[in-house]
Amino acid sequence: MFSIRLLLQKTLILLHVTASVVVGKTLMVLFPNTMKRHILKQGEKSRMNQNPKFSYENWGPTFFSFQYLLFVLKVKWKRLEDEAYEGRPAPNTPVVTSQGDVRLLFDFMRGNRPLILNFGSYFSSIADFLIIYIEEAHAADGWAFKNNIVIKNHRSLEDRKIAAQFLQKNNPLCPVVLDTMENLSSSKYAALPERLYLLQEGKVIYKGGVGPWNYHPQEIRTILEKLK
Repeated sequence: MFSIRLLLQKTLILLHVTASVVVGKTLMVLFPNTMKRHILKQGEKSRMNQNPKFSYENWGPTFFSFQYLLFVLKVKWKRLEDEAYEGRPAPNTPVVTSQGDVRLLFDFMRGNRPLILNFGSYFSSIADFLIIYIEEAHAADGWAFKNNIVIKNHRSLEDRKIAAQFLQKNNPLCPVVLDTMENLSSSKYAALPERLYLLQEGKVIYKGGVGPWNYHPQEIRTILEKLK
């Protein structure tokens, strides 16, 4: 019964996303300037418009492409596996350190101190932070953007480790771990392409919106300020 319901849900998502992409692509052809303004407006909600070396021409025209369709489908289908809800126990999923050791998320908790999970790509006095490197949102062999770092989809844990080194070169000031190749953390936290969580004493205290449009670190800041 569960498998039939899941199949039905995935089918409905497939139909909805496909229809949305067809409409979006048609509008881009018929009204290119209007759609450009719309997409740029969406970009203002994230960090897309803040990098002068990353222009609209690098990412805007990729919207409603076939690779865009495949990626959006993957994201929405993975959300069906979401098990992380505010006020409920947090999934204690496995992650892999840069040394190759398998750890559980709760291993990074210290007493009742909040633990902020940053999926995707900082109040260290009252909280701990952990970056979980997950599968690529814009892999070179997937929904790729121009003028972006060239990283292909991870075929092995070693690929993911090498990709994470680009992030570690920026000295993120907190531990960086890797999601497993089964993408267990990403799935159970519905984290693709990027998302923020705040855990405390094994529970989900805060569940951020899905990035990039609804990825708002300032919301974490507001919560932590109340804990001072």
